[in-house]
Amino acid sequence: MPPSAMETSKIYFLIFGVLTIAGGIVGYLKAGSAPSIIAGSITGILLIVAALLLPEHRAAGLAVGLIISLLLAAQFIPKFIRTGKVMPAGLMSVLSAIGIVVAVLAWLKK
Repeated sequence: MPPSAMETSKIYFLIFGVLTIAGGIVGYLKAGSAPSIIAGSITGILLIVAALLLPEHRAAGLAVGLIISLLLAAQFIPKFIRTGKVMPAGLMSVLSAIGIVVAVLAWLKK
């Protein structure tokens, strides 16, 4: 039996959160970027919180996941367009766009 849209959202936001935290750590280790580790940790933790809210607190979990995905997309998509660098801007652009789609589809599938 395939997973429900809510289960898929939960798994995606968990993975996205862990990758975002890892990206912040890598940014700090490679470039000494304190903003990378701070922003990566905060947004990653919020994505994990979004996942943990699902499916019991559907509206809150999807809202948090959607808002964080939108904020990350607003940060990284223009940066990717400007620089063309796959890491981190390209990867985060794709992950953020997927997060937006996942949240909206799960919301619509009630």
